[in-house]
Amino acid sequence: MRLFAARIGLSGSRGDDMHPLHRETHLIHRIGWLRAAVLGANDGIISTASLVVGVAAAAKGPGEVIVAGIASLVAGAMSMAAGEYVSVSSQADTEQADLERERHELATMPDAELNELTQIYVERGVEPDLARKVAEQMTAKDAFAAHARDELGLAEHVAARPVQAALTSAATFASGALLPLVIAVLAPTQLTGAAVSIGSLAGLAVLGAVGARAGGAGVLRPMLRVTFWGAVAMGATALIGALVGRAI
Repeated sequence: MRLFAARIGLSGSRGDDMHPLHRETHLIHRIGWLRAAVLGANDGIISTASLVVGVAAAAKGPGEVIVAGIASLVAGAMSMAAGEYVSVSSQADTEQADLERERHELATMPDAELNELTQIYVERGVEPDLARKVAEQMTAKDAFAAHARDELGLAEHVAARPVQAALTSAATFASGALLPLVIAVLAPTQLTGAAVSIGSLAGLAVLGAVGARAGGAGVLRPMLRVTFWGAVAMGATALIGALVGRAI
């Protein structure tokens, strides 16, 4: 909660009796774009690196590896954008339907909605009489906002934004996919698979740390988690690529 000195009237004579003002910084408002960004970059690195490693294990020359990497970048970015847009649009449609239903109920049965809001506060630990007064005050100020927030759990910082999610996913996927692709271009042909694997795992570790830091969480567990699953994905595709390469 933000505290403002102008609203609580600090004076010199009472300054020693008051707790020092502080400002809390919460990062929950980042959850929408942060989830899409981390998912996109993580998928970009793992998908492209896995494909490059798998093709490198079976390919006869570097050209095939580069083509596979570019195709993975373009197709993956478009797929992420389309999938994220459709998914988040479905969430937005559901949210909008619930909000419209709530708006209708507030217009047709306000007393029942007031009782419902009161019960919500009671269940959260507020005494019944006080809960009723709080519900009445919240209803008087903005009944729709109160029900959207306290009954439906919808707030501005968690609202579904399909376009933002789609663009974020596409851009971050492409950014992540560039890492293994660039490594594949620069690495010697005989070392492509190893170089891409090592470089991509390092990139995943950095991504896990950056995502955790941006969300205000600890760094170690996200780094280990994303690196482990990236290694599993690349190892599996390298094995399959080697087996297919020998078979054909």
